[in-house]
Amino acid sequence: MRRYLLLFALLLLPACETPETMPEASLDTVLTVPGASPEAQALLRKYAPFRLEADLSGLSDNQRRILGLLIEAAREMDAIFKVQAYGNLDSLLATIEDPGLRRFVEINYGPWDRLDGNRPFLEGVGPKPPGANFYPPDMTREEFEVAAAENEALRSLYTMVRRDAQGRLVAIPYHEFFAPHVRRAAELLRQAAELAEDEGLRRYLTLRAEALLTDDYYESDRAWLDMKTNTIDVVIGPIETYEDQLFGYKAAAEAFVLLKDRAWSERLGRYATLLPELQAALPVPDAYKREQPGTDSDLGAYDALYYAGDANAGAKTIAINLPNDERVQLEKGTRRLQLKNVMRAKFEKILLPIADVLIAEDQRTHITFDAFFGNTMFHEVAHGLGIKHTIAGRGTVREALRDLYTTMEEGKADVLGLYMVTWLIDRGEWEADPMDHYVTFLAGIFRSIRFGAASAHGRANLIRFNFFKEQGAFTRDAATGTYRVVPERMQAAVAALSEQILRLQGDGDYAATAAFIERYGQMDDTLRADLARIQQAGIPVDIVFIQGPEVLGLE
Repeated sequence: MRRYLLLFALLLLPACETPETMPEASLDTVLTVPGASPEAQALLRKYAPFRLEADLSGLSDNQRRILGLLIEAAREMDAIFKVQAYGNLDSLLATIEDPGLRRFVEINYGPWDRLDGNRPFLEGVGPKPPGANFYPPDMTREEFEVAAAENEALRSLYTMVRRDAQGRLVAIPYHEFFAPHVRRAAELLRQAAELAEDEGLRRYLTLRAEALLTDDYYESDRAWLDMKTNTIDVVIGPIETYEDQLFGYKAAAEAFVLLKDRAWSERLGRYATLLPELQAALPVPDAYKREQPGTDSDLGAYDALYYAGDANAGAKTIAINLPNDERVQLEKGTRRLQLKNVMRAKFEKILLPIADVLIAEDQRTHITFDAFFGNTMFHEVAHGLGIKHTIAGRGTVREALRDLYTTMEEGKADVLGLYMVTWLIDRGEWEADPMDHYVTFLAGIFRSIRFGAASAHGRANLIRFNFFKEQGAFTRDAATGTYRVVPERMQAAVAALSEQILRLQGDGDYAATAAFIERYGQMDDTLRADLARIQQAGIPVDIVFIQGPEVLGLE
């Protein structure tokens, strides 16, 4: 079909061309493991393998050595995350004879299926603790709140909560709890800094090494934003709080090793300058957009070379918007990194086949990589918009919404991104057919819902699906089981949902937000049956990486 022959186009800018250096993706149909039982192989079929490769021919010897050091440091984050997510994962793996089940445990960093609502897939394993391994397994919410009122360190992003000899809850800083791993990672970053020819990269690596040893990431986050001329990049440390589904307090260790595509990045950079105008155009009263986002933001395209820790668990992200520190966001903005090789893999292997099953045939021509890339890019831009501090004196939005924060933040970014696309098209800043974005967006909802309700991204997409359904943004043909976008109603629904989420975040009303999620975060039988059709078609849910120095030709 025509869409399967789609060229890897250069976003939606006029006069763009396909980069000559884009490596061919290596994709097999589904993941297989020799000797796996049929039950294990059925689980493994949720993933398609993908080699994380890139053209490194333009790198110097020092740059290639830096990449090797950064991958080693990333592996230390992997070791930390295993403990945060489960505990002694190696001991669990040693008890499993089925090689397929062992591999599935490795992919999920534990015995719970991250693409199936964290359902346990090993016999004798109970439900996943909502607080993962950040908290004692016998701790209650009430006990924690009482203790945290006296010891604020318990709520810190960078502490493990444990019991002392008297059974009281205590906070142990990451740099102490994971001392061997953070010391090794810090040393590797320092070695990489010594080899770095780019001054911005050298400064960032030096400060990040120090941050790992102190749990103070403010200055290194600022230094990361200041990098402008680097070719190699790394995101490393405790960053996202998705793994803590008890309170959303604890940041999980992860790492991305990245290679910048300069041609793409230069073309995308201009959209960062539009942030103040985009903030002013949000469909909410002024009180909900009174904060001004920083304009020193970087919007760039990268090839991913290595994922580790939280980033590598279950579903794989295709874009990054960091740092999360609200102070740094307001002072300097954020960086939005589009991981184009991973994005390409998901589009071709997952999104297009889903569209053939669930999107009305005459609207499938609107499923384009350009729109998929643009929707993803503006999702990341949208993270920097809205409000970071509640208007009702409830602290930051993150503090007020706690465990609900990530679901609402991901929901905000998705719907605001689409709102922004329409706004930019109307003003001649973005040359595109809005229907391409709308239909590709709808197909993307089906892709992300499959991550499961336990995932913030999956739950946010389920909320959006039900809200759009209620607003008549799409229709479903009962005879064919396919969905059709209604463009005028889709545009109105996008604005309405944007306003609803921005108000809930700005108000910081936990109870109202919980009621909103409960109302729209349910899956009915029709949607469940349609998602089953995707599974029956043999379409993988996500990808799993073949990665490392040997894949990159560094060994």
